[in-house]
Amino acid sequence: MASGPKVVAVAGGTGFVGGAIARELASRGERVVVLSHRKRPVAPGSVEIRAADVTRPDDLAAALAGVDSLVISLAFPNSPVEAPRRGRTFELVDAAGTEALVAAAKRAGVRRIVYLSGAGAAADAPKHWFRAKWRAEEAVRGSGITYTILRPSWIYGPGDRSLNRFLGMARRLPFVPQIGNGRQLMAPVFVDDVAALAADALATPAAENATLEVGGPETLTMDEIIRTALRVQGRRRFILHAPVILMKLMTAPLTLLPVPPMRPSAIDFVVQAAPVDTAALSAVLPRRLRPLDEALATYLKRK
Repeated sequence: MASGPKVVAVAGGTGFVGGAIARELASRGERVVVLSHRKRPVAPGSVEIRAADVTRPDDLAAALAGVDSLVISLAFPNSPVEAPRRGRTFELVDAAGTEALVAAAKRAGVRRIVYLSGAGAAADAPKHWFRAKWRAEEAVRGSGITYTILRPSWIYGPGDRSLNRFLGMARRLPFVPQIGNGRQLMAPVFVDDVAALAADALATPAAENATLEVGGPETLTMDEIIRTALRVQGRRRFILHAPVILMKLMTAPLTLLPVPPMRPSAIDFVVQAAPVDTAALSAVLPRRLRPLDEALATYLKRK
C-alpha cells in the first residue's frame, strides 16, 4: 500500500448517486479518486478521475493502486433499461462488475468497502436485478475486507432521471403521466443524505460488516411523492395512470433495438414498491434524514 494520505475511491463516481458520494467525501477533506469509464467530471479540481471499466477486470487493480477504501455505486447508462447487446445489464454490471471490483480490491490491498445495493436484494428474489444485487453483496461479504452494505429505497435529487422526468412533463402537459396505479410504497431518500450516510459508514466502527436498509423518514405512495413535488413547485396537475400491461405491450417491440429507450422489464422496475426497515440504520448511523418536501425545496423552484 502506498504511503501518504488515505485515498477513497468511488466506483461509479460520475453517476447520480456515486457523484454525490464523491462530492460529499471531498467536502470532508478526503482524498477522492473516481473510477469511471466516462470522462464527465463530478467536481472539477476536487477529485482525481481514473479510467476503469468493470467489464474489463484486468485493468481494475491498477486503477485501485494506493486506495485504502472503496465505495461501489455502479449503474449502467439509462438504468434500469437494459441493453444486452451493449453489455448494459444488471448481471454484467451490478453483479459481475462488483465481483471483479472486489477481486481487484483484494489484490490492491483495499481495507474497507461500502457497497450501494438496493432494498429487496435477495438470493431468491423474484426479479433478476435484486438477484444481481445479492450476487454483488455476496462478493463483498465473502471478500475478507471490512464492509458496509447499504440497501437504499427510492433515491431522488437534482440529477435523478425519475422524479425529474415527471416534473419535466408537468411543464409541458396539463397532467403527469404515471405507469401503474401509483399506489406502490416508497421511502424516498434524498441523494445528499445517502451520500452522507455512505461517508459516515467509512468512519463508523459500528457500521463495520453491517447490512443496512436506507430510506427517508416517510413512507409514501408514488402518487403522494409526485403530488408533493408538484406542490413544492407551485403547480397543479392531475396524474394520468397508464395500465402496466398496456405499457409493456407498447414497449415490447423496442427490445429489438440495440439500445432500447424502454423495455417491459424496466416497467416492472419502475412500478415496484420499495419499503424499508430503517431501525438498524438509525441505531448504527444516526443522522437526521430530510423529509421529502424539505429536500425538494432545496433544488425545485416555485413557478
